[in-house]
This record gives sequence, structure tokens and C-alpha cells, in this order.
Amino acid sequence: MSDTTQGLHIQSGSRALRAGIELLSSMRFAISLLTVICIASVIGTVLKQHEPAVNYVNQFGPFWAELFGAIQLNAVYSAWWFLLILAFLVVSTSLCIARNTPKILSDLKAYKENIREQSLKAFHHKAEAALPGTAEAEARRIGTLLAGGGWKVRLQQRDTAAGPGSGWMVAAKAGAANKLGYIAAHSAIVLVCVGGLLDGDLIVRAQMLLGGKTPYQGGGLIADVKPEHRLSERNPTFRGNLLVAEGTQSSTAILNQSDGVLLQELPFAVELKKFIVEHYSTGMPKLFASEIVIHDKITGEKTPARVEVNHPASYRGIEIYQSSFDDGGSHLKLRALPMAPGGKAFDIEGIVGGSTQLTGQGAAAGADTLTLEFTALRTINVENFGAAAGAAGSGADVRKVDLRESVESRLGAANKTVTKKELRNVGPSVSYKLRDAAGQAREFHNYMLPVDTGDGVPVFLLGVRESPAEPFRYLRVPADDKGGMEGFLRMREALSDPAAREEAVRRYVGQAIDTSRRDLAEQLQQSASRALALFAGRGMVDGKPTGGLQAVSDFMEANVPEAERARAGEVLVRILNGTLFELAQLSRQRAGLPPLPQDDATRGFMTQAVLSLSDAQVYPAPVALELTDFTQVQASVFQVARAPGKNIVYLGCALLILGVFAMLYVRERRVWVWVAPQEGRTHATMALSANRKTLDGDKEFVQLAQKLIGAGKAPEGTA
Repeated sequence: MSDTTQGLHIQSGSRALRAGIELLSSMRFAISLLTVICIASVIGTVLKQHEPAVNYVNQFGPFWAELFGAIQLNAVYSAWWFLLILAFLVVSTSLCIARNTPKILSDLKAYKENIREQSLKAFHHKAEAALPGTAEAEARRIGTLLAGGGWKVRLQQRDTAAGPGSGWMVAAKAGAANKLGYIAAHSAIVLVCVGGLLDGDLIVRAQMLLGGKTPYQGGGLIADVKPEHRLSERNPTFRGNLLVAEGTQSSTAILNQSDGVLLQELPFAVELKKFIVEHYSTGMPKLFASEIVIHDKITGEKTPARVEVNHPASYRGIEIYQSSFDDGGSHLKLRALPMAPGGKAFDIEGIVGGSTQLTGQGAAAGADTLTLEFTALRTINVENFGAAAGAAGSGADVRKVDLRESVESRLGAANKTVTKKELRNVGPSVSYKLRDAAGQAREFHNYMLPVDTGDGVPVFLLGVRESPAEPFRYLRVPADDKGGMEGFLRMREALSDPAAREEAVRRYVGQAIDTSRRDLAEQLQQSASRALALFAGRGMVDGKPTGGLQAVSDFMEANVPEAERARAGEVLVRILNGTLFELAQLSRQRAGLPPLPQDDATRGFMTQAVLSLSDAQVYPAPVALELTDFTQVQASVFQVARAPGKNIVYLGCALLILGVFAMLYVRERRVWVWVAPQEGRTHATMALSANRKTLDGDKEFVQLAQKLIGAGKAPEGTA
């Protein structure tokens, strides 16, 4: 605003009051506040805002998560200290404008024609020349030339030694918009901050402080929430979320607070008729839109509208934006498959967002009742299967150095990549949680259809993780000849039956050894029985599995010399595979199914089945839920906002653009030409001042000097 950073000086009041007003109205204080706001804005951009507290704990740890919550870095833009800084910035900048505007306006009106001739000779840009006409005629000629070039001109007649009124001062100025740019830019800061305060949480917080409104921290139905947690329809400013499922309507928005939520009543209800979503080949949504009907509560009028991203609908001063989409309570049908011996399969139904209890066969033996929470349904899951296949089948020499290929792979379009992509939609998936009586929950993510991951064996992917911070770990269950998991489950049930294991061993030995070699048959039967018993295990002991391939490996390390382990391991694995194949055949026989053929498909199934049977020992749930059918119900998430400060912010942005443009591209210049008789002829002394020294200014002065007074060369010190 000026060439000083000092603030407003007042003469009355205490010393502390005078010092406080001087600091508050000073430019150095406003710049300091702007710096703090910029730093806070960077933090708010880098650190995700309004995330659940557990997300910050998982990502940064308990100490930092607690610190973020204490100083509200997880909600920077609605933090009390951020709003207070904005308020101080408004006051400080307003005082700065009030202090400097009278000076600027006074300077805009002044031509400074009273400057002395000796002062003109001290300017950097100066020139002198003799003129042919009289002083008055030359002064008027110079003034006319300047006025024709867009300058504002004032003539002043003065007394000189040659006689009263014989000297003329021509004062001209141009580029006055430069100083107006200072006022516009600083006013823009005030307007943007005021608009931000109006559209922020300031008014909502004022209602909480003065109106007795408190955040709601419980659950249940919206209709049961008490009035002290609700904001009136006349609330002048708010910004909240509105979730509406297809075929339903809602008129209450949710305003998230750091310690709960506030309910904002709307003067209308939004009904979602249809939700539309289109996807890219990558599975990412490229368009989602909502066909809605707005029901006015007062008039009962119904107004149809379409809301898309970046194309909001507006009604009674409230903007309705398309924010995202969610599940609106899809109906799920699942088959609970036993993962523990002795369990029975059963059917279960639920709604996404709901929960049910698992008792009896649905929970582990001796365990408390489990709560099943249905969390999500995804109908499209696009995965990339090209990277692994390309790496395995390329046959590339890893020692090869191809500079051209290396360079070209990094040039061209921004979406170019050296990794081959094979995108494939693997079908729907369901997510759910199993929560025990202590409140601890595990999250599961199971795919509906078998997936070929590249080895030619379709598998059902059963994902599990202990916390949201961990990736899912998948149990891969091979699909049987009918495309289901029943073949694997029959094998697992038979593996837990000692009689079935003995029968499978007897069949394997009978096929592998001639019946006349009774001594070899007995040795093989003992080895096969031991291997199969080790693989079957004894269940969970001290929370750890006792079976699977790990149990076989532990047995060999404890009983077989190290030098013989490789050969003994090959023999033992061959025996184990053979007995498990017979166990599979026996399970099919008991189910009344034909035996498995001896082909590549069967060998692939058995190879994966052995691995899955081993991994299933550590599956942390008594049942796995298989999605059998679903009825999808979409929901649209709208952001509804009443933003009276929006137009103020727009005005501030326009003023900021004009102000910055004026300050950067408009140069304020002043020209003085003193014309007076001297030694029998008319002599002219010219000077120019500008707020910025540039090469263009030097060139402009040379041209003006030649045009106005006919100076033939540039003055000393100019280019």
C-alpha cells in the first residue's frame, strides 16, 4: 500500500492501545498473517481433512493423531484459530486500506506542478533544449501533444526574472490505475476473507456457542435426534452432505464436526429417481449423475432436475452438487460355508449397512456369538492381469541393455507405460465384518465368481485383514468341475475324518504297491498315514494351527538329517499328493459323484487344493460367506450448500485480478517541462519519473524528449 510497513498512529489512549492499533494496521502484521494462512492451507491440502480418528492413528500413530486432534489440523479450515486469523487479517488489511487510501486519492488528484526547475535537473531522466517560439506558445504546444498521447495535463504560469508570468510549467501524468491497483488488490484480500468467513463454520459455531446447539454423537434414526442437534431452515450459511437412496427422499443434511454431527433442515426434500454411473475400462467411474425431483415443503411443488459433477442444481438459494455415490442398502443373499470341521453350510440374507447375529454353527465351537456386519457391495472389480503374464512370458534377457527402448518408453504421451496392461472385470464382490463380543472385528472381502489369476486354475478369492491399515490377504480356494467350492469343502471335511484318511491311505497303497510286497506296503502305509495325519493337524493349539505343509516341514526338520531332507521331502510330498487325491475321490464317491479324470485340469485343481487346504488352517473365521445373489440399490451423495459469501468471493477474485494486472502492467509516469525565456530565447527543461525503472521507460523518455522539445540525444545515464 505504501513504502512503509508502519501502521496507524493515534495520539490518544494508553501506550499499549496505541502500540496495538499501530501493529494491527501495519503491513508487516498483515503479511505475517498471510504467511500463517498459507502454511495452514498447505497443511490442510497435504493432510486429509475430516477423516475418522482411527485413520490418523493407523497412519501417524497415537501421539501425532492426538496432537492433530488437539490443534485441529485434521479440520484446518474450520478450526477456531484459522477463523480467528482470517478475522484479524480482515481487520488489519481494512485498517491498512483506510490509512493509505486518502493518501493515494490525494496523490491521484495532484499534478505536482509546483516543482522547481532545479529539482527537475536532479531527476534520472532529464533533458534540455532551446525552442523557437515563445514560452506560452511552446507550453501550450507541449501540453497539446501530451494530451493527444493520453496524458492528463495541467499548465501553470509563473513569474521569472524575465518578467511576471513569463515562465510556464507543463505537468502531465499517466498510469494512475497503478495506484488504484493497490487499493483493488488489498480490497480483494478483505472480500475473499469475508466471503470465506461467511461460507465457513463461523456462523454455525456462533449458533453452537450462543444458541445452545451441540453436536450429536449417537446413532439411530434421524427423526429421533433432538432439536438441540438441529439447525433451522433459516440458517444463513451451511455446507453439508445429503445421502439419498434410489426411490427415497431426504430433507436433512449432515454437517460433520470434529466431535460429532449437526443436522441441517432443508426447505425442500430431494427424491432420487435414478442414479447413473458409467465406467472407464479401468473400472474407475467417468460419469455419475442423478435424476432427482425437488419437493418444496411450503408449496408442495415438484421440480425435476439433473445433477452431474460440475453441473449443480440450484433451488431457493441452495446449491445441490453431485459429490459421490454409495450403496443405498443393496439386498444380499449369501451362502455361509463352514471353514471348521463338523460345520454345515447355511443360507443368510442381509442389507448393506445392516447386521445380524451368528450363533450355533455360524460361530466357532465354544466361542461367543459373532456379529455379522454387511459393509459393501461392488458390482465391478477391474484388475490388471497383464504385468505378471508379461513378465513371465516375455522371454526377455534381463542382462539386455536397449538404450533406444529405454528412452522411447519415457517419451511421448503422459499415459505411456512400460508395464503391459490386461484389464479384466472379475465380477462382483462383497465386504463384511465379523465382530466378537469384545468389539474386535476382522474385515473380509470375497469375490462372487472364480478368478483365473494366470496359472489356468480358477480360484475363489477370500480376503481378510485385521485392520483397515493392512492390505487384504487372500485364501485361494480352487473351483471344482462345477465351478463351485463344494469340491474343496468335501475334501476339507474328509481330511478331518480319521476313517476317511485311513481309507484314502489304503487305496493309495493298494495302487502304488503290489499286494505281494506286504513289507513295503506296510511301510508305505505307515508313512502315508503319518504324512496325512500331520497335514490334517489337531486343530488350533494355543492360537496356532497344528497342520498343513508347515507341520510336515517341522516334522522333517526335527526327525530327518539335514543331508537327507531334500530327497525325503520329495518322497513325502509325492505320498501326500497321492493320498490327498484318493481322499478327493473318496469324498466324491460319498457324495454320489463320478471320480475325477486323470487330466491336466484335475492336476491343476489338486495342486491348488493342497495349498488351499494348508492355508485354510489359519483362516480366522468359522465360516466364509459366498455371494450367491444380490439386488443392487444405488445411493447418491449430494453436497448441499447455502453460500452467501460466494458472490463476495467472486467480486474479490475479480478485484484481485484487476489489481495485480494494474500493479504489474501499468506504470505510473509523470512528466514536467519548464518553459521560460533565457538569454533572449526560449529554453525548455524536461524530466520524467516512473514508479519502476525499465528499459521501456528509458526508450519512452528519449522519444518524448525528441517529440516535445526536440532533444537530439539521450541524457546522461540513459540507454
